[in-house]
Amino acid sequence: MPKGDFLGEFEIYVLLAIKRLGDEAYGIGIRHAIEKRTGRDTAIGAVYATLARLEEKGLVRHAMSTPQPVAGGRGRKCFHLTPAGERGLSHSTTMLARMMTMNEPAVTSAKSRAR
Repeated sequence: MPKGDFLGEFEIYVLLAIKRLGDEAYGIGIRHAIEKRTGRDTAIGAVYATLARLEEKGLVRHAMSTPQPVAGGRGRKCFHLTPAGERGLSHSTTMLARMMTMNEPAVTSAKSRAR
């Protein structure tokens, strides 16, 4: 992955929440999923800013749901992972797992091979 394509910790949380929530992946639901799994308070503004950034990167897309069946009910902006988002999440979680186990062989980069 090029340097600018690496995902930050919170971006990984958001992508994992979207994947877990499926068709129910909208702002508040994503926030609750992150808080429940991490035990960390999450500002809804941070969720929306991250969703916008992930959408700009082409890792997520949104679609509007049908309006909620309450007076003045509005549609929700529901998010899903794009194929690029699936690949990015898979790559990031694989690298984290590899670093946590330290049992996998090291991956050599072009820099280390040049030395």
